[in-house]
Amino acid sequence: MKSFKLYVELARPFTLLPPALACSPARSPPGEPATPRLRHGRAAAAVLWGTLMAAVLNAANNAINQIYDLDIDRVNKPKRPLPSGRLSIASAGRFTVVTFALAWLLAWLADPIGRHECFVIVVFTTFLCWIYSAPPLWTKRRGMLANITIAIPRGVLLKVAGWSTVKTVIGLEPWFIGSIFGLFLLGAASTKDFADIEGDRAGGCQTLPILYGVKRAAWMIAPFFVLPFFLIPYGALAGILTATARCC
Repeated sequence: MKSFKLYVELARPFTLLPPALACSPARSPPGEPATPRLRHGRAAAAVLWGTLMAAVLNAANNAINQIYDLDIDRVNKPKRPLPSGRLSIASAGRFTVVTFALAWLLAWLADPIGRHECFVIVVFTTFLCWIYSAPPLWTKRRGMLANITIAIPRGVLLKVAGWSTVKTVIGLEPWFIGSIFGLFLLGAASTKDFADIEGDRAGGCQTLPILYGVKRAAWMIAPFFVLPFFLIPYGALAGILTATARCC
């Protein structure tokens, strides 16, 4: 039970719900007649697997990030399982491998139309998680490149993966929706960096607040909290967002 609690703490469960909700479509996207598989409840199962996949994938990402951020967390988050010594690096590594593998399995099951598009997206997302958190690329330490490698998987691809649980992603609409959230996260990804300056600087992370100063970095990311959402009415008026266009 003690070990289980440590793994739960490593997974950071309070961060798992938002990705799960973001990956779960509110309903089946319009524009195509339902297939027999969708009519017989396969869509509901695919959405469930996709929702679980997003949570498990986020747990894996949290774990690999803490493994390679050990020196930084000793300053910024010393009470976490790894810097406090309550959990070993080897144990965290095994947890990372298992959760990534489970996320891949769930993505394979999240397949209402036989194309396994969610699986392909998750495999590529796993690669982005690795280059963000681990050497040799370690984009987390490379200024705006860190924001990009957060915005693509957690913003763009997460929404597209959710779409793929009910309908093919071949088309503009899912990618347009994903780009809105991706642009938002391009700025929002830096919000955590303002509180972590001391440890990030000690660990060699060149975050935006460290590179440009707190005030300038805040002004740099501010537009991303507002401007991306102007794409929603544009998408509706242009007929890209078909559900919104039909409602209007």
